[in-house]
Amino acid sequence: MKKYTFEKKIDTRSGFGAGLAELGRTNDKVVALCADLTGSLKMDEFKDENPERFFQTGIAEANMMGLAAGLTIGGKIPFTGTFANFSTGRVYDQIRQSIAYSGKNVKICASHAGLTLGEDGATHQILEDIGLMKMLPGMTVINTCDYNQTKAATIAIAEHEGPVYLRFGRPAVPNFTPADQKFEIGKAVMLNEGTDVTIIATGHLVWEAIEAGEQLAEAGISAEIINIHTIKPLDEEAILKSVAKTGCVVTAEEHNFLGGLGESVARTLSTHHPAPQEFVATKDTFGESGTPAQLMDKYGLNSASIVAAAKKVMARK
Repeated sequence: MKKYTFEKKIDTRSGFGAGLAELGRTNDKVVALCADLTGSLKMDEFKDENPERFFQTGIAEANMMGLAAGLTIGGKIPFTGTFANFSTGRVYDQIRQSIAYSGKNVKICASHAGLTLGEDGATHQILEDIGLMKMLPGMTVINTCDYNQTKAATIAIAEHEGPVYLRFGRPAVPNFTPADQKFEIGKAVMLNEGTDVTIIATGHLVWEAIEAGEQLAEAGISAEIINIHTIKPLDEEAILKSVAKTGCVVTAEEHNFLGGLGESVARTLSTHHPAPQEFVATKDTFGESGTPAQLMDKYGLNSASIVAAAKKVMARK
């Protein structure tokens, strides 16, 4: 099992802020819009350095999406920023009609996704957003795992032509991917090669998958661990190659098991290479208030659940 270490924990939303600030210095087409959450989205640095390219829309998320769509007509590359719940569920009609339908070059950047929003509770903890966004034709969906990857993804999507949904979070998590990484949309990252079981994880569950792999290795189980940062377009080739070798798969995500990464993997397998699969995800439920750690444990989004799922799916081979 390859060993991964980290120097510090830091929130992924700060990676977005750092990436956006860098874009502000290098790409004069990039503009930013925020729905009254500039500090929470870490957009202050961009705002301070580029006041003429920053638009504070207030608590009017639907209007923000319409403004962003309009700005693309003049050749701008708008990055919108608010919580994931308000970036998707609250404005789905505007995204569908004004952005996705006409393929507008808007980057929808969503913080505080999933259960790890914590104490703010179920009304803010959207667990359906990946499903909502991946069903929109032409929408790219990205869910990053740490600060460095989020920064790299933020910079990379500015070069991608078309609408993008970039999902990240609030809590401090291990920052373990390379600072100088090249982010390739739609390209999975192999974290550990193995032979007994494939573990495919996204977002905050990637580090949990690494810890699960270490625990499985101690039990003599060789886990292949893949970081799927891009859920759409999905790297089907990497998935199929791995499962052809291991014969079974566990998917892990901070999202409902309906409509998320796990379903995309299941569709890929059922179409090309049927194999046993277990899902580590929320089970068709809303969240609740609590610390991120408490909620991840209660809803089974942790390394222990991944280990249990791996042993269960191996028994089904």
